[in-house]
Amino acid sequence: MRNSYWLVAVLVLLLAGLQYRLWVCDGSLAQATELKQQIADQQSENQRLLERNRILEAEVRELKKGMETVEERARQELGMLKEGETLYQLTE
Repeated sequence: MRNSYWLVAVLVLLLAGLQYRLWVCDGSLAQATELKQQIADQQSENQRLLERNRILEAEVRELKKGMETVEERARQELGMLKEGETLYQLTE
């Protein structure tokens, strides 16, 4: 009988150690869940950045291709005019 108590005690301690590793240590279920969430967040951020890059690439192609986009930017951002144009500025 005495040996079976030792065996049960050792098995309980072993089970407790394994449970501790499962729930708390490196590679635990909680850490795995956290890493999955970080992966999902990073994939979302990557998608956002890919879309931004796609838009910027299209803008660069447009700027290289034609002068209309360059003129539009010069007018809106720099307030430039073509020769012979008159600027009318309205104030409220």
